Amino acid sequence: MKQILHISAAIDQPDLVQNLVERLAYRRYDIGYGNEKMPEGWKALETSSTEAYVSGTLGIDAAKNEHINMPFISCFNFTCIKGSGDPYQLIWSSSLN
Repeated sequence: MKQILHISAAIDQPDLVQNLVERLAYRRYDIGYGNEKMPEGWKALETSSTEAYVSGTLGIDAAKNEHINMPFISCFNFTCIKGSGDPYQLIWSSSLN
């Protein structure tokens, strides 16, 4: 018998996480790697990553009206990339747990 689960996550301080990622994405210096000559069809990219601990509550709704709220703390890695003349863009984030 298949059971349907609804899983949600609420972050405790989303403004803090957003500020951290925006500061990563808008760093003021550029080491110039994005301007390197590359083979035809390739593009050099600057990368910038940061690690941050994020806390919140994981909500699980199961069958028979069961609801579980479980606090979590997880380390995430956020990575931004930038091409020559482009702004930094958040391209990847992942939990390190």
